This record gives sequence, C-alpha cells and structure tokens, in this order.
Amino acid sequence: MAKRISVLIGLVSALLFGCGYHVAGRATHLPESVKTIAVPAMENRTTQYRVEQRLTEALVHELLARGKYRVVANPAAADATLRGTVISIETTPVILDTSSGNGTPTTSRATLMLVTVRCAVVLEEGEKKTILYKNDHLLFRNEYEISTDVNSFFSEQNPALDRLARDFAKQVVSAVLEGF
Repeated sequence: MAKRISVLIGLVSALLFGCGYHVAGRATHLPESVKTIAVPAMENRTTQYRVEQRLTEALVHELLARGKYRVVANPAAADATLRGTVISIETTPVILDTSSGNGTPTTSRATLMLVTVRCAVVLEEGEKKTILYKNDHLLFRNEYEISTDVNSFFSEQNPALDRLARDFAKQVVSAVLEGF
C-alpha cells in the first residue's frame, strides 16, 4: 500500500512539475539576458490627446509591479525595447436617451459610449532587434457614461481610458512575459 502511494505521489509530482506548470505571473519566456526593458513613449496615430501617454504609463507601471525587470525610457540603456503604436480610437454610442425629460420626444442623445482602442506592440532584444514578441492587432474596449443633466455633467471618458490602459498593460505584459 505504501509503495502505491509513493508511486501515485511521484506521478502527480511529475505531472505538476514536469509539464511546465507554474503560477500565473511568476514565469517568463524572455531570455535570461534580458534584465532591463526600455519603454519609450508610444506612437499616437490618432487625434486623441495624451492617450499614448496613458498607455505608456500603464505599461511601465505593470512591468514595475511584476518586479523582475528594470524599466527605463532610453532604448540604448536596455537589453530589450517594448514599443507600441496607438492605431485608432473609436467611440460608439451604446445607449441613447430619446426623451427630453418633460415627456416630449426630442433628438436622441447618447448616455453610454463604448470606446475602442486598437494598438500594436513589439518587444525587440538588443542591437540586432530580434523580435521576442509582436502583436499588430490588440483591441481594447471600455464603456463610459455621459450625464444628461447639464448641471451635474461630468465626463467619464478619462476614467474609462484609464481603466482601458490598465487592462491593456496587464494583457500586454502577461503576453510578453508569460507567453499567454
């Protein structure tokens, strides 16, 4: 009986540790030579003001939160460089308010918008610019509300872009470091 338990424990151990099992967020697929990652400001091909700064800041914050790599802005001082491009930003009304508030119909007004951001990122190693990770088709979405009350109007677009930037950074850093 003890021999069967030992064999069973050995098989379970082999399955868990022998097939690449690891806790998410701890493993990396980058070469050992990469210790410093440069994250220069992303390129912005849109007319949206500062969106590239939000996304770049979120990437830096997420890389630092992982704690394994030193992050710098200058590619010349790094082992690898993570570059990104904001390709497009679209806003689409999701919910329309067709009432004027006094019971008479008026023109439709959006009360909930969907913001969609398309990006491309590439991680290159060293002077030879060996591509370690590349994705030209990243797509992120988030919603924000538009108040219909003029007296208490507060735009939720900036908080929505901040949430979208955090989601973007988490997904990109996970894909780069862990191969997900």
